[in-house]
Amino acid sequence: MDEPHTRTPRDDGDILEEMRAELEAQEDEERPPPGGPVQQVVAALVVLALGLFGAVRSLDYGLGRLTQPGPGLWPFVVSSLIVVVSLGLLVWGRQLTDAEVFSRHSWQPAIGVVTFLALAALLPVVGFEIPAFLLAVVWLRFLGGETWRSTVLVALGTVVAFYLVFVVALSIPMPRLI
Repeated sequence: MDEPHTRTPRDDGDILEEMRAELEAQEDEERPPPGGPVQQVVAALVVLALGLFGAVRSLDYGLGRLTQPGPGLWPFVVSSLIVVVSLGLLVWGRQLTDAEVFSRHSWQPAIGVVTFLALAALLPVVGFEIPAFLLAVVWLRFLGGETWRSTVLVALGTVVAFYLVFVVALSIPMPRLI
């Protein structure tokens, strides 16, 4: 009589290794070729310019004080960190080998930045709720390829969460619709 084949933990490990190797092979096929030091420097300069722009623009919103932060404080902090990191990439990034060559997919971050700048422009005019929702929709649906259902649910949830955290819980003065 034949006994049914039962898997041992070793068999499961072999299957996992095969699946991992197959997934890595697929990723290698889809990955663009390496870009080299020129792409590292260009990317660092672009990010540096964006960080500087963000820091300067956040000053327009007012930094406030640490005990009473203004709406521009955290954007200024984040922009400053972006500047520091990009300066580090300019100095040490030429030795890195993980930069990808610029391709049509390189436009996705640029589109993300442009939509984020649109959010910043619309914020003082109509509040943060509508621009934040539209930003989330663009990023999730068009840049991330999510379904419409998950896009709407996550975008609404994100705006509600931001409202509850920043407006209700922290009482941060923000331009609001409501």
